[in-house]
Amino acid sequence: MRSIRPSFTGRRERGTRRTSTSLAAVTLASALALTATACNGDDNADSKPTASAAAAGTGDGKIRIPDDLKQKLKEHGIDLDKWKNGAWKNWNKQDWLREANDFVNPIIKGLWDPNRMRHANDPNKGVHDNDISGDQGVTDPTPQPVKAQAVAAPYHTNAAASGKVFFDSPEGHMVCSGTVVADPAHPGKSNLVWTAGHCVHAGKNGGWYRNMAFVPSYNNSGKPAAQLQHASRSEIAPYGVWWADAAQTSQQWIDQGGETGGNGAPYDFSVIHVTPEQGNSGKSLEETVGGALPVNFDAPAVPKVSSITASGYPEAAPFDGQLLYQCKDKPGRLSIAQSAPTMYRIGCTMTAGSSGGGWVETGADGKPALVSNTSIGPVTSGWLAGPRLGPVAKGVYQSVSKKFAGQ
Repeated sequence: MRSIRPSFTGRRERGTRRTSTSLAAVTLASALALTATACNGDDNADSKPTASAAAAGTGDGKIRIPDDLKQKLKEHGIDLDKWKNGAWKNWNKQDWLREANDFVNPIIKGLWDPNRMRHANDPNKGVHDNDISGDQGVTDPTPQPVKAQAVAAPYHTNAAASGKVFFDSPEGHMVCSGTVVADPAHPGKSNLVWTAGHCVHAGKNGGWYRNMAFVPSYNNSGKPAAQLQHASRSEIAPYGVWWADAAQTSQQWIDQGGETGGNGAPYDFSVIHVTPEQGNSGKSLEETVGGALPVNFDAPAVPKVSSITASGYPEAAPFDGQLLYQCKDKPGRLSIAQSAPTMYRIGCTMTAGSSGGGWVETGADGKPALVSNTSIGPVTSGWLAGPRLGPVAKGVYQSVSKKFAGQ
């Protein structure tokens, strides 16, 4: 299987990651790493690793980029005009790795048009039966599949915080799912999106993905794929396209994350800060969509959780990536490695493309909070696993929030 890279949003996805093993073997179906892989659509990317990026397209041709990012681009020898005209498609591995410490993503207006969005793939991340081992005390029996249910349209009313994360990888256009989350530095005015680490960075053998953008309430009216063939951008992205101007994932994912198996999966989360492609309208992402979920970093133990609801835009068969789905199940435990945090696992038939989608639990106070995100699942579908959010996740979140605290 192939890895879930920045499915990092897209269509038909491939791979899964490898999982490290250490305890008694637990038989698991090969897992699908839910990250979109490129569909090799309009842009034929080289099959090499990726670095961070920016989008380009049919707009007024102007790239709006903060001064600090301009400086980073210069340090990497990136010419903005050449970048806009296609230089971002150069996935030279040496350069990609060299740029791994810096996320740069200049806006290329119009790059993510309806056709490009429809043909993005999910960076699949699957796991083979012998990829995961665990002690039965920390790995529960494989859950029964729970059929994913379509979310009623309009999504803005029934799942306002959900959306799609698009980006480019060496394999092409990719897609993942994401969730608008609250920002402690800007109460009520958040521009933060939560997704999986493999949706922003390739892990130990690569760098940051490019041309990263978030589309809240993608296909808000829930139209079937056949009706989207000639849909306008405003129909597919009624609340706009929001470009990432900062992204952070865990160092564990960057150091350990792989194309297949579960390495790094317990730390497979990321936070991106976004800005509107059309310029600042004065409204934040949270104000635009009408809400943002708080994040619970004191993740409750499995026995204390009655149910978790996972959301996402699955695109691998039998799904097509155009509709929002959810699964609700009582979680079990999944151990990837004895030394790594135990993950949540639920029964769910969502496939690639749902990577990065938020997992929500309603607490004793009756209020929902994000407690995880889709990371890995079996290639045959049937269950999904996500990291339990703790101190490392909180550090990633606070770092991005503080970066824009005074702005």
